[in-house]
Amino acid sequence: MRTGIANLTLDQGKCPPWLFERMKKLAELISLIIIEEFGTQEFLKRLSDPVWFQSFGALLAFDWNASGLTTTTLAALKEALRPYQKKLGIFICGGKGKTSRKTPQEIENLSFLADFDQKTTQKLIFISRAVAKIDNCLLQDGFQLYHHSFLFDKSGNWCVIQQGMNPNFSSARRYHWFSQKIQRLDLEPHSGIISQKTFQKVLNLTSQKSEENKKASLALVKSKKSFLADLKILFSSQKTLKILTLPDLEFKTHPKIK
Repeated sequence: MRTGIANLTLDQGKCPPWLFERMKKLAELISLIIIEEFGTQEFLKRLSDPVWFQSFGALLAFDWNASGLTTTTLAALKEALRPYQKKLGIFICGGKGKTSRKTPQEIENLSFLADFDQKTTQKLIFISRAVAKIDNCLLQDGFQLYHHSFLFDKSGNWCVIQQGMNPNFSSARRYHWFSQKIQRLDLEPHSGIISQKTFQKVLNLTSQKSEENKKASLALVKSKKSFLADLKILFSSQKTLKILTLPDLEFKTHPKIK
């Protein structure tokens, strides 16, 4: 299930190298202790909690309310756990910008270390792509994804943490997913939302209340009728469309038609 959404201020710049190295060392120690005590599934579960993740990033000494907390914390965690992937059986793929597009290939490469068969590997790749599509398309809240991290363990448990930006409001929004409670990826997959900004006009097709809307949308797409084509013509020509009205005049005489 999607385990939460957090809103953050959209910041600029890069994390100082000295701070990133500090975050890596601290992330390594904390992660190793949690995994040793509670296992990889519990670690993924905690990362999928937006409040716990925010606290984790703040503990690593990054700005608690900045969008960079997401990207930098996950980058530090990815680097910190890289030497332990095979031993611990936990793997981190993806990242910010162009790195996010490498996620499918990274999943395929790391699945080899996890001793997954081709079917399991392709399933994880599909989930990664589907989750990104859902938060970008089925949830139309004005935030465009620019960061996608996919984490999984050798037992097949997975967690997704991805983030979108809305430059118009100088804000970012983070989405969390966890595999354990998912029944359908497209039906209320998020387990919680944390947000400083709310918007009135949001289309959430993952909501149970939007099931009929979703069915109607699919029916229109599959329909052979020209309804969608007609709508496209109307929208493309709406600038030239005008409403014709009669002026408010009183006619003294009535014209004769011959």
